[in-house]
Amino acid sequence: MLTVKDLVKHYPLKAGRFSTSADKIHALNGVSFTLGKKQTLGIVGESGCGKSTLAKTILGIQNPDSGSITLEPKETKMQYIFQDPYLSLNPKMQVKDIITEPLLAAKMITKSEIPDEAEHLLELVGLPKDWGSKYPHEFSGGQRQRICIGRAISSRPGIVICDEPVSSLDVSIQSQILNLLLELQDKLEISYIFIAHNIAVVLYMSDTVSVMYAGYIVESAPPQELYANPMHPYTKLLLSVVPEIGKNKRIFEQKITGEVPDLIHMEAGCPFYSRCPVHKEICRKANPQLKPGEKNDHSCACWLYQ
Repeated sequence: MLTVKDLVKHYPLKAGRFSTSADKIHALNGVSFTLGKKQTLGIVGESGCGKSTLAKTILGIQNPDSGSITLEPKETKMQYIFQDPYLSLNPKMQVKDIITEPLLAAKMITKSEIPDEAEHLLELVGLPKDWGSKYPHEFSGGQRQRICIGRAISSRPGIVICDEPVSSLDVSIQSQILNLLLELQDKLEISYIFIAHNIAVVLYMSDTVSVMYAGYIVESAPPQELYANPMHPYTKLLLSVVPEIGKNKRIFEQKITGEVPDLIHMEAGCPFYSRCPVHKEICRKANPQLKPGEKNDHSCACWLYQ
């Protein structure tokens, strides 16, 4: 349904109030992937790696500097689930109006059809259908996120981008929201781009997981394969901090040192070079490309495997 090829997005750096310098922040540096129907692509990485920039560029909120974004069919709708359910709902609007607003904007319903459509959507996301006259402040965080999900699916999108949809919720509520997303995917045949910094959540939700670092995808594989056989040192680092009962995981014997790369003055080599405990001399000189390993569905950008 979606093909992204060599997507690049750089932000000009402001030099003063009314001018910009020649320097740029390298947010995306040639990102490519595909997304199939009723599939979930998980994108994981630490803050600042380019996840949200990727989402906004795909949606057209921001224009890429280069690269292509292709939808199939072209009229496929995309919607967005925001991270914070407290800030993403208008406190002055009733829930029935919030949840049906995309339908009105797309002229898919008339104002007289709002009550019936709102009841249907509220039931879909697991809320009482007669709560449409309530306001956002009357709901808990988990209930608000259900409203946000209802708004996102109301216009029957083919693709929904979930940008950290459970990170602001209590752990006890997170699994409920994740399972709701999976149920809706099965019912409505939605494809997801699921963005998070919690790799355990991404592994649970995704059909394919792409690991991002400094604007690059450094590894991509099915979740079971990625968990069992991580290749890139950064992926191993992410997995090493996932807690497991009864296990003392030590993927890296060496201590991780070094700094996050400067996204303004990008070096020629691998962006993970300064933090990698197993780097080689070539890693400092050239940035490896994302290439398939022994298994074609498992790709990695690391000189250790090329």
